[in-house]
Amino acid sequence: MKRADFIQQMEDSSKVWDFIIIGGGATGLGAGLDAAARGYSVLLLEQGDFAEATSSRSTKMVHGGVRYLAQGNISLVMGALRERGILRQNAPHMCYNQKFVVPDYKWWGLPYYGIGLKAYDMLAGKYSFGSSRILSPNKVKKEIPGVLSNKLKGGVTYHDGQFDDARLALTIARTMADMGGCPLNYARVTNLVKNSAGYVCGVQAEDKISGKSYELKGKAVINATGIFTDDVMNMDNSHHEKLIAPSQGIHIVIDREFLGGETGIMVPKTDDGRVIFFVPWHGKVVVGTTDTPLSSVCMEPKPLEEEIDFLVEHSARYLCKPPKRSDVLSVFVGIRPLIAASSDGCKTSALSRDHYLTISPNKLLTIAGGKWTTYRHMAEDCIDNAITMGGHSFRPSPTKHLKLHGYTEEFDHNDHMHVYGSEAAEIKGLASEFPELDEPMHENLPYSWLEVVWAARNEWVQTVSDALSRRTRALILNAKAAAEVAPKAAEIIARELGKDEEWIKEQVEEFSVLSKNYIVT
Repeated sequence: MKRADFIQQMEDSSKVWDFIIIGGGATGLGAGLDAAARGYSVLLLEQGDFAEATSSRSTKMVHGGVRYLAQGNISLVMGALRERGILRQNAPHMCYNQKFVVPDYKWWGLPYYGIGLKAYDMLAGKYSFGSSRILSPNKVKKEIPGVLSNKLKGGVTYHDGQFDDARLALTIARTMADMGGCPLNYARVTNLVKNSAGYVCGVQAEDKISGKSYELKGKAVINATGIFTDDVMNMDNSHHEKLIAPSQGIHIVIDREFLGGETGIMVPKTDDGRVIFFVPWHGKVVVGTTDTPLSSVCMEPKPLEEEIDFLVEHSARYLCKPPKRSDVLSVFVGIRPLIAASSDGCKTSALSRDHYLTISPNKLLTIAGGKWTTYRHMAEDCIDNAITMGGHSFRPSPTKHLKLHGYTEEFDHNDHMHVYGSEAAEIKGLASEFPELDEPMHENLPYSWLEVVWAARNEWVQTVSDALSRRTRALILNAKAAAEVAPKAAEIIARELGKDEEWIKEQVEEFSVLSKNYIVT
């Protein structure tokens, strides 16, 4: 369906939605899909683009969480490993196996990490992605030719999942639409609507594209806004206790040559107590992440110089060819919506990654926390509770066995087109209509111009950033290259959406400003 079709559904002022969901990241989209799959009417409103904030800025891993195992959080790890396996079953074109090595430079590391990762294997059970093994120094070098070999004692290899976060978000949104749901980007909730008893019974919203305002009715309203959770809770009760303790994490992207192979690296403990991953992804390597507590949040956070230096410095400790700042192709920043600790002085790296669900006295359901890997379980829990709150008859969730949009078993994960699943052939087929666009958009990017056409026609793109940041991942893979292709991308999108020259000019200028946040100088 087109975005205009969803807008038309909102025009009916008499309609009462079973669920109105605020937020179009992993949590909100998951809840929207769960509700639609159960047969309820559901409207999802996202103030920006789908997954524009935190949910497109992850470490690109679907994982149980090795460090949570070290913390003794067995139930969290088991649940995440189960959900990792379910996602691979339901969307094998989106979630697949990635091998990692924990390199050891201390004599005690091999038995310690070897035992821990064997426990990780056991907890995965039937959802295992592969068994861990202890490796000699020579075998570690064979797996990762670029690893620093000085004082290397060996390593432990293990398996986890990998994915493209923004593409999975869009896949969930399209599956939700397939199920009859109404996911709408660039629709900002400006206030909550309450009935005479003071209960939340709808929202006021603005279509940011047309500027038109709507008052929408819903039997249950769900706040799934991630880092903006407290803002929506303030609409319900300006005196509520703050729920989110935001923490900023950055990632840098470097060439694959620094690893020299297909296997990633996991560093169990950095100077600030975090885990750092070197993740092979779309032909590059994503390195991250950091942990910086914040006092406020925004849609487009900026990296701190010390965060960039931290990752560059730590990369040099594990790679025989240490990357310099000038080798960083892009830096991207995400803000984690961590659940605040009850006691003061708790580091954000120690705060819970479990999800948190609460219903206010005025019947606003808020779900927060969690992580991408467990989005489906979070959604099921959310809608189970929202059904009771909204007075609906109960229908069980079918999502454990629901194949996601584009499901196919015919794909090659070495081809970036795998993220489109069964629709990849249709995109390539656009070459018959646009033979002049059947070419790479840039020598340093894997994407073709046909993908921009497809995104504008079928994936609810409204801006150049939508196309180059989230439908393709050009901005993350190479920020300078993305800035160079923005003018032509704007022209293609303008033609598809019926925009004028002034729109093209504005979009190119906006993307030029945006891309500077991703370029390391």
